[in-house]
Amino acid sequence: MHGRQPRSPAVTGETDMTHTPEFTDDETTRMHQFPSQTDPVKDPSGASAGRSPDGPQYAPPRRRRARTAAALIALAVVLSGAGVAAYGFGGGNGEKSEKGSGLPPATALVTRSDLAEQDTVTGSLGYGDEQPLTSGASGTVTWLPKLGATIEQGQNALKADGRPIPLIYGDTPLYRELRAGTKGPDVAEVERALAALGYTGFTADEEYSDKTAAAVKRWQKRLGVPQTGTVKPADLVVADGEIRVTGQEVKKGQKLQPGSPVLTYTGTSQLVAIDLDAKKQKLVRRGDKVTVVLPDGAHAAGTITSVGKVASTEGGDGAPGEGDGKTVIKVTVQIDKKDRGKLGSYDGAPVDVEITSAEKKDVLTVPISALLALSEGGYGVQVVKGSVSSTVAVETGMFANGRVEITGAGLKTGDKVGVPR
Repeated sequence: MHGRQPRSPAVTGETDMTHTPEFTDDETTRMHQFPSQTDPVKDPSGASAGRSPDGPQYAPPRRRRARTAAALIALAVVLSGAGVAAYGFGGGNGEKSEKGSGLPPATALVTRSDLAEQDTVTGSLGYGDEQPLTSGASGTVTWLPKLGATIEQGQNALKADGRPIPLIYGDTPLYRELRAGTKGPDVAEVERALAALGYTGFTADEEYSDKTAAAVKRWQKRLGVPQTGTVKPADLVVADGEIRVTGQEVKKGQKLQPGSPVLTYTGTSQLVAIDLDAKKQKLVRRGDKVTVVLPDGAHAAGTITSVGKVASTEGGDGAPGEGDGKTVIKVTVQIDKKDRGKLGSYDGAPVDVEITSAEKKDVLTVPISALLALSEGGYGVQVVKGSVSSTVAVETGMFANGRVEITGAGLKTGDKVGVPR
């Protein structure tokens, strides 16, 4: 009894998988030439309805798996690059079946989770754009900070004629002498600086009072300068926060011109600057979370802190009709505090930034490789229960991170579906 055994008719739906018919490629081709028939049923004698005295007759299969690399490539094109794997081509890590059992080579669980599509853009990791630090002082430069030095509020930014000129935080340049009775935002700026440095006895508002003047005298005494109780533009320099010195615009021994730049600086926190294609502006909002891929391959979490409102053109010379420039908007990403230790001393390093372009919440998902191409069109999954399996047609949604959103009759979290090895 070593002759060729007759093949059983093809069946679909929920089936005992302890025996799986096998067909050669030629036989499969022939099967598709038969007219449509009803599903085979067993007659009372136990013979299959799909057989006749003239020989076996096969119902056309209702589903098939891709059997060649060409079919896989074609299917991948249909799914815009996501791809649908055929069993036996590898890639699964699910629960394995016994060889020859007729069940899929491995299974994976249907899960309920969030999916997000990512759009990757290029940015530059550094300390931001350089800015000039101007001073209203005159006299001869007698001291300057070193390149790379950081200067905090109350620390000296330079010295002129041996007189220290400290930094305070703010966004209003000092343009007039402040004395008792003066009012305005520049007064509030100086009073906030005094309070931050530990001086008390006054109210930090927009009015320069006698109590403010008394606090200024105490500060001047500590600095070793004349205790006038007034503040002149030559006495302080202003920046919006702690600064990192990147350049010296004057040299020791040089005569200062009031209002001229003395240093260039950046902020002290590393950030990512992105020239984002204006067509992608709708993908980003202030406060959005992103992932930054560093030059060494490490991933750092970040938050978008600013999105430009005015587009600019880069890459062209601006001449009419050139058309080779790209319209961009400026986007800034701040690295989350927990990941700043990964940044090292990168300054101007290129990085990739992964932006979430679309998101689905709480959807049923399976590995992309679980999808089957159905002969009648569309896709399905093979649901496995013990030694029995059934094919369930599904509608696909978002593809992301190797998984696909699906909906199908009766499918639920925890179901097992067939996947490749």
